[in-house]
Amino acid sequence: MANLGELERAVMDALWDGDAPITAGELRDRLTAARAGKAPALTTILTVLSRLEAKGFVARDRDARPHLYSAALTRAGHVADLMREVLESSSDRTEALAYFVGSVDESEAEVLRRLLDARSV
Repeated sequence: MANLGELERAVMDALWDGDAPITAGELRDRLTAARAGKAPALTTILTVLSRLEAKGFVARDRDARPHLYSAALTRAGHVADLMREVLESSSDRTEALAYFVGSVDESEAEVLRRLLDARSV
């Protein structure tokens, strides 16, 4: 799972925060509003969308005119993929997991307990 550059993150945040697929022009307008009027050109947005689609982050409705874009995975799914990627790069997964578990607060630990208990049922 590739890390995202600054503009890629901004595009994905806009898609994740939206409630429906949008056009590249609508996406540019959202970015303009979010970046105090400093949005990239539409061609740049289209290039970033194309790259994100190739990476598996964006889905494009090719039948719609203009094309509609949406997130191909959720924000939580992306974060989970990143966590799994980092864990897989560790030479000692047990130690990495132990360190992670030791760093969470009590409410997060309770969520982990509940999720793990539900998984084993």
